[in-house]
Amino acid sequence: MYITRTNSTNTLLKELLAKGEWPESERFLRAGYQTAGRGQTGNGWESEEGKNLLCSILLPPDKNLYFLNIAVGVALLRVIGDDFTIKWPNDIYFGDNKAAGILVENAIIGSEIKYSIAGVGLNVNQMQFVSDAPNPVSLKQIRGREYDVEQLMNQLLEQVDHVLSEPEQDVWSYYKTHLYRRAGFWSFEDPNGRFEARIEDVLPTGEIVLRDKQGNQRKYHFKQVRYIL
Repeated sequence: MYITRTNSTNTLLKELLAKGEWPESERFLRAGYQTAGRGQTGNGWESEEGKNLLCSILLPPDKNLYFLNIAVGVALLRVIGDDFTIKWPNDIYFGDNKAAGILVENAIIGSEIKYSIAGVGLNVNQMQFVSDAPNPVSLKQIRGREYDVEQLMNQLLEQVDHVLSEPEQDVWSYYKTHLYRRAGFWSFEDPNGRFEARIEDVLPTGEIVLRDKQGNQRKYHFKQVRYIL
């Protein structure tokens, strides 16, 4: 389903599901513009009207949310190219610039989790960014050509189906080999300050495992540590 404008595709889709107003035949909600697009932990998402892929995809609630996040990230990478990477936990980067974000949430109807919803914001044809986001980039800026957003949506749906049908260990393997800054030592910061470390693993719980230059292993959940860009 396509609509020209909404506050947030994830929010609207959850509302329609809760009211029983969502057509059973539909698998996604795509918008031309979001007035209140959301990223992880409530961060905003800038998008010029009609220029980008802003959508929410219905997924079965049979896998943990973190796996669904990485599965959608893997599917998106397979659509846009292996020269992109996945910045833990699930942002899509080209070099040191952010091209896409993913937010997976559960849709609860009554007291039961009925669906999971994957919200995707992919910068496609936007050429100028005016918010205070530090490092956005679009496919058009990278490739130098215009994209058909509807075609990208269809390709993403196809790839999501493929990824969710694959063995989980294969999806994890792809995710880990395409991690942003997966090789070498890089600067990170936690509540105790900055340190140099390399990525050792990402666990099924979503924790990232780092090994610092002193040989100490460090484990963090999302928002407990950040990359220094």
